[in-house]
Amino acid sequence: MSRQLHLNAFLMSTGHHEASWRLPESNPVANTDVAHYQNLARIAERGKFDSVFFADSPVLIGDVGRRPAGSLEPTVLLTAIAAATSRIGLIATASTTYNDPFNLARRFASVDHVSGGRAGWNVVTTAGPDAAKNFNLADQPAHAERYDRAAEFLEVAYALWDSWEDDATVADKEAGVWGDSARVQPIDHVGRHFQVRGPLNLPRSPQGHPLIVQAGSSEDGKGLAARYAEAVFTAQQTLADAQAFYADLKARTAALGRDPETIKILPGIVPVIGGTVEEALRLEQELDELIKPEYARQQLAKTLRVRPEDLPLDRQLPADLPDEDEIEGAKSRYTLIVTLARREKLTVRELIGRLGGGRGHRTFSGTPEQVADAIVEWFEAGAADGFNVMPAVLPSGLEAFADHVVPILRQRGLFRTDYTGTTLREHYGLARPSPERLTTAVGAN
Repeated sequence: MSRQLHLNAFLMSTGHHEASWRLPESNPVANTDVAHYQNLARIAERGKFDSVFFADSPVLIGDVGRRPAGSLEPTVLLTAIAAATSRIGLIATASTTYNDPFNLARRFASVDHVSGGRAGWNVVTTAGPDAAKNFNLADQPAHAERYDRAAEFLEVAYALWDSWEDDATVADKEAGVWGDSARVQPIDHVGRHFQVRGPLNLPRSPQGHPLIVQAGSSEDGKGLAARYAEAVFTAQQTLADAQAFYADLKARTAALGRDPETIKILPGIVPVIGGTVEEALRLEQELDELIKPEYARQQLAKTLRVRPEDLPLDRQLPADLPDEDEIEGAKSRYTLIVTLARREKLTVRELIGRLGGGRGHRTFSGTPEQVADAIVEWFEAGAADGFNVMPAVLPSGLEAFADHVVPILRQRGLFRTDYTGTTLREHYGLARPSPERLTTAVGAN
């Protein structure tokens, strides 16, 4: 079989465009509507997507006046979606900075059991000082410190998932033996950040451990991804940048002794789809005209570590912005935004419009055929193993992609016509790890 695309649906309330909630079709309180998300997951499953994904943050982000604010805790939401679907993978974000390994390992193993082996964990370290203040800290830990903690966090999670052997459950009614205690062992982890005895209070889950996803593109983020990630959600604006990231991360993965095919790289794309080019551009313009610049400028100023008054709407970014080395949070997104603005000589108003659709991810407006062409170009040019599809408007944008773009990709022999496996790992073409192999691979500090 020829190389196949992987498609993940990144779902966010009424859509990724910040003004999508203002459209007549949109439900402005969809962000807390479980039925809305169940419907979206069923649409993605109809299109045979590998997975759906929910981002998360342990802090209220931005001005609540700007767009639907607040989100359901995603692992809880995944259990509701698991009941409404049967095959599609279920991925949620959880922070290694503001959780403990035992609780998260148990939570994702639980989702894996509930869903029959469809769980994935997007591992983030959480940037920004505001989240720290929700967890008894005056400021966020330093960038390198957060990633050091994340690496140990993952080692502990792996050990906990492997603390039960696959055949530990005996369930011998006649002998009166439910489980074999010799096959359930404490992990006795003592490290720089954590002391965890174990074992996990849950048998090994259908996938062995959930699919591990990572989304940071800083040097520390790429290092973490190369060692642990099985899928990477990333953001690049140009083919050349995407090719460079792809080659770099595959090389880092190989250098650590991993098969580069076991890490799938999925850049984000925000498609605005119309029956004609003119129709797509009209929708894009309608959305951009609904952006309220005062909200967007405040958020941009916060990202760039400047004052809002330093960003006149009809001027380009100031020359004296902080260097990336001075940024302790979201380094890669900071660099992407500044590079985009400088490269295309965008005014602040124009930059706000570009970011309004996907916060720095690649936006593309056109017909289904043109969207498919854009995807195939990057896929065949060594820039992507698939895409993190981020519809500007939901549910209509996801329906347009599933019903009109996916059939074109199938016609070209690049995407499945039906699921061939039952687990998320199978969708991504990844083997189920054995406890012994994982313990050997991950146990060394």
